[in-house]
Amino acid sequence: EELDIVWSLNGTLINLGLDRRRRLSGGNLIISSLDRYQDVGMYQCMAFNAAGAVLSRRASLQFAYLDHFKVHTRSAVSVREGQGVVLLCGTPTSSGDLTYAWVFNEYPYFVQQDNRRFVSQQTGNLYIAKVEASDVGNYTCVVMNSVTKGKVQSSPTSLILRTDGVMGEYEPKIEVNFPDNVPAAKGSTVTLECFALGNPVPEITWKRANGVPFPSKVKMKYSNAVLEIPSFQQEDTGGYECVAENKMGKNIATGRLAFYAKPQWMQAMKDTALAIEERLYWECRANGKPKPSYTWLKNGQQLLSEDRIRVEDGVLSVSALTLSDAGMYQCVAENKHGVIYFAAELMVLASPPDFTGNVLRALLKAKAGTTVTLECKPQAYPTASILWKKGNLPIQTSERITLSPDGTLRLANVSKSDAGSYTCFARNRFGMSSTTGRLLVTDPTGITQGPVDMEIIVGESIVLPCQVTSDPVLDISFSWAFNGQLIAKGDGHFELVGGVSAGDLMIRNIQLYHAGKYICVVDTDVESLSAVAVLIVKGPPSPPESVTVEEVTDSTAQLAWSPGRDNGSPITHYLIQTRTPFTVGWQRVNTVPELIDGNTLTATVVDLNAWVEYEFRVLAKNSVGVGEPSPVSVKTRTEDAVPDAAPGDTGGGGGSRAELVITWEPVPEELQNGESFGYIIAFRAFGEVSWTHVATSAPGASRYVYRNDSIAPFSPFHVKVGTYNSKGQGPFSPVVTIYSAETEPSGMPAGVWARSVSASEIEVNWQPLSFSPERVLGYEVAYWEDDTKPETMGKVRVPWNQTSVTVSGLAGNTQYFLTVSAFNTAGTGPFLPAINVTSKKPPPSQPPLNVEWTLIGSELSLYWEPVVATESESEVTGYQLSYRRQRHKEVNKLTTANSTAELTLGEEDDDYIIHIQTLSEGGLGPASDPIRIHQLSKLVVHSRGENHSSTAFLISVLLFFCVAGMSARGSRAHSAHISSFSLLFSLVMSTFRSTS
Repeated sequence: EELDIVWSLNGTLINLGLDRRRRLSGGNLIISSLDRYQDVGMYQCMAFNAAGAVLSRRASLQFAYLDHFKVHTRSAVSVREGQGVVLLCGTPTSSGDLTYAWVFNEYPYFVQQDNRRFVSQQTGNLYIAKVEASDVGNYTCVVMNSVTKGKVQSSPTSLILRTDGVMGEYEPKIEVNFPDNVPAAKGSTVTLECFALGNPVPEITWKRANGVPFPSKVKMKYSNAVLEIPSFQQEDTGGYECVAENKMGKNIATGRLAFYAKPQWMQAMKDTALAIEERLYWECRANGKPKPSYTWLKNGQQLLSEDRIRVEDGVLSVSALTLSDAGMYQCVAENKHGVIYFAAELMVLASPPDFTGNVLRALLKAKAGTTVTLECKPQAYPTASILWKKGNLPIQTSERITLSPDGTLRLANVSKSDAGSYTCFARNRFGMSSTTGRLLVTDPTGITQGPVDMEIIVGESIVLPCQVTSDPVLDISFSWAFNGQLIAKGDGHFELVGGVSAGDLMIRNIQLYHAGKYICVVDTDVESLSAVAVLIVKGPPSPPESVTVEEVTDSTAQLAWSPGRDNGSPITHYLIQTRTPFTVGWQRVNTVPELIDGNTLTATVVDLNAWVEYEFRVLAKNSVGVGEPSPVSVKTRTEDAVPDAAPGDTGGGGGSRAELVITWEPVPEELQNGESFGYIIAFRAFGEVSWTHVATSAPGASRYVYRNDSIAPFSPFHVKVGTYNSKGQGPFSPVVTIYSAETEPSGMPAGVWARSVSASEIEVNWQPLSFSPERVLGYEVAYWEDDTKPETMGKVRVPWNQTSVTVSGLAGNTQYFLTVSAFNTAGTGPFLPAINVTSKKPPPSQPPLNVEWTLIGSELSLYWEPVVATESESEVTGYQLSYRRQRHKEVNKLTTANSTAELTLGEEDDDYIIHIQTLSEGGLGPASDPIRIHQLSKLVVHSRGENHSSTAFLISVLLFFCVAGMSARGSRAHSAHISSFSLLFSLVMSTFRSTS
C-alpha cells in the first residue's frame, strides 16, 4: 500500500505547496539553495497509510561557518623577561570544529610548541610559560574551520619586554585546565589539556585519581600538555589529575571523565494481531547512560495513561481492545545524548469461526489401546465456544474421554467401539462453523521375525530379516538404519528384499566397516516399530604398525612391531618378509622363533647375507586369513663378514700364444659380504707343487689372462679361484684342469673340389689332414663372389670329422671363389688356393597356372599349363605336388615329369589343400595358389582353380540325383524324378557359370 510522507522542521509542519526551495523525492526531502538562517534546525518525517502513522528519528541540520575577526588594532602586551603571558585569540563567531595556530612576526613562521609554549585547541589562546628575549615580536592568531576549510587571521598583537627588571622565580600557575566533569562517548577519542605558567618552566605530569597506571593506548603530546585517550571505554572513567611542578612548588588541576552512551534497544515489541476484547501488553527496553526515558506514540501522537490505556516506564498496556485501537505504535527511548524509535503494528481482529487450513483429517487411523487427540482450532475472533459430537450425539466426558479448555478432545485406550464420525462445532458472536472427521481403530502391528546378532566374514553376503503382521487397512513402509544413519538407496552393498509384509535387508560383499548396529524400522499410519541386531564382521588383520630394526649382525636382524586391529578374530601368528636390491619382490625369511605367535611382537630374522641392504615388513594372520602387510621398515644394512661363497664354473683355455686364460662366474653382489671385494686366482702347471697367486680388485671380473713366453702351447694347468674382501679371505673354488693357448694348425687340407647343387647352393668337398702337430677342431670354408666385393664373403665351419659342406643362401647364376683351411681355438691355418664354381640358374619365377582337376570317388586328376623358363632361368625338369589334409600338418610330396598328376585321396572326413611347384637344376620354383578339395566333393567333380568347393558340392548332389533316378521304379515316379533333376541341373549350371 502506498505511503504518504510529511516533514516537520522544529515541530512545525512544512507546507511544501507554498515552498519552492523544498520538494519530496521518493519520501526524501530535497532542499535547494540552502539558507543558513531559514533551514537550520531539527527535521522529522511522518509516514502514514491506512494502517496508521509512524515518526522517523529526528535529524539535526546545522551550518558550519567562520566569521571574520573584527578589524581593530590590538594593544601591545608588555611583560618582564621570565614572566608568563597569555595572548588571547578572541575567536570570531562560528559553527563547526575549529583548529588554531599562531604566526610569529610573518607567515609562514608559526609558533613551535614545546614545554615553554602551548596553543590550546580549546580556547585558541597562546600560552608562554616563561618569556624570553627571543619571544619579542608580533603574534597573529589563525583560525581554520575543519568543515568549511575556511581560514581567518586576527590583527597582530605585539609582545614587548619591560625595562624595569627581570621577573623572579615563582611557583606554577595552571592557566589551561579541563572541566570538573567531562562526558565522553563510548569509542570516542578524549583529549584533556593542561598548561601552566611559571619560572622555571613547569613540568607537566598526569595520573589517575585511583592510582591505576595508564594503559598503553593513552598518548601524551606537546611536552605532556595534552593527554589523549583513544577508543574511550567504561574502564577509562574516573578522576584525572594534572600536576604542574617546578622547584618553587607545584599546582594540581583535577576533573572527572564520565562515560555516556546513546540509547540502544535491548527489547522491543513485534507486530501483533489480537482479537477484539483481548488485552495488549507491550514492553520495550533500551540501555544507555544516563538511563533513557520512554514515551509511546500511536500514529505519531503521544499516548498518555487514561481509561483503558496504561503507559509506565517502557510498558504499554491496553485492556478490552476495540477496533479503534488498531494502528501503528512507536516506543521512543531518549537520553540527552540521543533518541531511538521502534515501530510495530497492532491489528485488532473480529471474525466468525473459520476452519480453513485446520480441518479435522477426513480419516484418522489409530491403534487399539492408544490415546487419540482430536484438535478443534478454528480461527475465531473473539475465541469461539466448542461442542463435540460423535454421530449426532453430544460427547459426554469421562475419565477416558476428556475435553481441554482449548477445545482438544482426547480419547484414551481406544477400542473398536470408539470408531466413527466426530464433529467439532465452534461458535462466537459473529457466527458458527464445524469440521468433521472419521476415526478408524486398527489392530496392533507386530514384528514376527526380526534381525538377530551374528558374526560374518568379510566378503560374504547375508540377509537380515524383518517380517511383520499388521491390520490389512494399514500402509506399511520399511527402512533400515546403520549406526544411527539411514541407509540410502543406491548403496551398492545394501538392497531391500521381500514382499509386502517383509523388509529384509540384503548386504552384499560385506566389508569391515559394515560392522555395527542395524535397526529395522517399520512405519504404519498409526505406529512405528523397530528391531535391532548387532553385526560383527570378521576379516584378516589390519597391517601391523611401527616396524623397527633394533639389532643387526652380519646374518641376523632383530625386529619389533606394534599390532594392528585383529578385525574380530584374534591374531594367531605373524609372517616376516624381506626385500633387497637383488631380489624380485618380497620373499619369506627364516626367523627365531620359527613360528611367531599372535602375542609375540619381536623376532630375529636369520640366514641373511652380510653387507646387504634389507627392508622388512610384517603380516598378521588370523582364522580368516592373512592381512595386508605393514609399512616397510627403514632400509638397514647387515654387518660385513669374510666371504663365504666361492666363484662358480671355474674354467678357461684358449687365448693367444703364450697365454693361460682362466675364467669363472663372478660372485653376485649380495654374496660378497663386504667392501673391497676381489678375487684371488691360483694356478700351477701339471707336476708343480706350488701355486702362483694373483689378485684382482674388480668385483665383476670373470676372466684373467696370464702371459709368459715359457708357456708351452696347449699344456695342462691346475687352476682355482678364491674371494676376499675388507674382512679377509674367503673360500676357493674346486681345482679344475685347463689348457694354455694353442697355435693354429700349420697344415692345409688337400683334394678340394666343388659343384653347384642349385641356384642357391654349392657343395664343397676336401680330404682331411693326415697329420698335424697342432690340434684340429674343424675346417672352415670361405667363399666370395670376387675380390672387389668383400661384403659378399661368407664363412662356414664344420667339425674335424666332416669333409664336406653345402654352402647355401647364394645368388643364382653367379661365379663364387672358395677355399678351405683347418682351425682350432688359436685361429685358422693356411688356406688352400681358391677354386671357382658358378651357381646354377634360378628356377622359373612363374608358378603353375590354370590348374584344373577332376575327382571321381577318391581318385583326383590334376592338369595345369606347362611352365616355360626364360633364358636366365633353369629349364623345367618336372613338377612337385605338396598336399595335406586341412586339420593335419603332415605334408606329402609327389613328383611328375609332365603337367598332369594322379592322386588317391584318403577316405578321411577332411578337406585337402594342394600346392604345385616347378622342378629344375636351380631348385624349386614358386608355388601355385592353393587348391582346396572339399570332403563332400568325393563323387564325380570337375573344377578349375580354387574356391569352387560349393559348385563341386552341387555337382555331386546332381550326380546323386541322376543315379537315383535311374533306379526309380514306375513311369510316374521316373517322370517326377527327371523333372526334379532338370530343375536342379539348371540351378547347378547357373551357379557354375557365376563362380567361373
